[in-house]
Amino acid sequence: MDRGREDPFVGGRDRELMVSVWYPAARRTAPAAYLPPLTAEVYAEGAAIALQQPVGTVDWVGARSHAGLLAPVLPGKRPVVLFSPGFGVPRGLASISVAELASRGYVVVTVDHTYEAAAVEFPGGRVALQTLPPAPYALRARSTRYDDLRFVLDCLEQLARGDNPDADRRHLPPGLGTVLDLHRIGAYGHSAGGLSSIDLLVGDPRIRAAIDLDGELGYGYDDPADCPTVAKGTGRPFLLMGSGAIGPGPHDHRTDPSWGLFWNNSNGWKRDLNLPDGRHYSFVDHQALIPWFQRFFPVPPDLVENTVGTADAGKVLRALRSYVPAFFDQHLRHRPTPAIWRRALPETAFIA
Repeated sequence: MDRGREDPFVGGRDRELMVSVWYPAARRTAPAAYLPPLTAEVYAEGAAIALQQPVGTVDWVGARSHAGLLAPVLPGKRPVVLFSPGFGVPRGLASISVAELASRGYVVVTVDHTYEAAAVEFPGGRVALQTLPPAPYALRARSTRYDDLRFVLDCLEQLARGDNPDADRRHLPPGLGTVLDLHRIGAYGHSAGGLSSIDLLVGDPRIRAAIDLDGELGYGYDDPADCPTVAKGTGRPFLLMGSGAIGPGPHDHRTDPSWGLFWNNSNGWKRDLNLPDGRHYSFVDHQALIPWFQRFFPVPPDLVENTVGTADAGKVLRALRSYVPAFFDQHLRHRPTPAIWRRALPETAFIA
């Protein structure tokens, strides 16, 4: 709980957030839920409409992740990466890439942006449903996300000092704070979470490197040149990964004016990659889930086209498992892998 910061979506109360901390474990424990159960129930209703299937066709509540709940911490100082999801999307819908980073030795902190996400489940069975203010609310949502992520960074500093930042002082795995290397922090996110990660990179010196997965940086501004993040640019490393377009042309810094201006105003290490056959949700778990659903029931063709396109799930996952860890390895661990940036995998295109 960010005491003293009034919630900008629902006034009269302090801002509350739910996060998950993924980390290398010393041993396996019982699998954690893919989504918190009450969040899963809300998500299931919207998913059933999109899939044109009855509620219950997909058991979202019963789904489990490959992560263990409250697993003992494997000792060792580890770089930290923040993950911010897309607008309205639960933090659990990026479990594949998050688990990949944790398996490679990172501590990954995923954040739900309360009242913007479809549902956020708090301890005790309390659920905060999406509650958006009257439009236009884009800039409010953007600034709220920025403040949310900075507050999470503050909480990690408390945790590293030996304090418990949990609002209810619930039990945390012993040693969790000791593994956080807060001199090596990165950020990444999908869609709105991607632009939030770049906002954080530009505005908070604690972030050393960031990845934007298909998030337009001019969100909330009629002219992207008016966006302070775009106008300022950065000297710190960043990676842009864009989707193939439903219309003509891919999403890259040549076609997105906000990406182009930010690119030109930045003078550090930078790369622009593209998934030509992918779509906006190819960067999160939809890329694996949609083909899986197709094995059991027909998925509406327009949903496939608008979420994952014609991309091969295995190849897209290979690209994400290659480039995202390689980027953070290079800029948080000083383990450069120059070969991976010289030749694109077959499912990707190097724009610059």
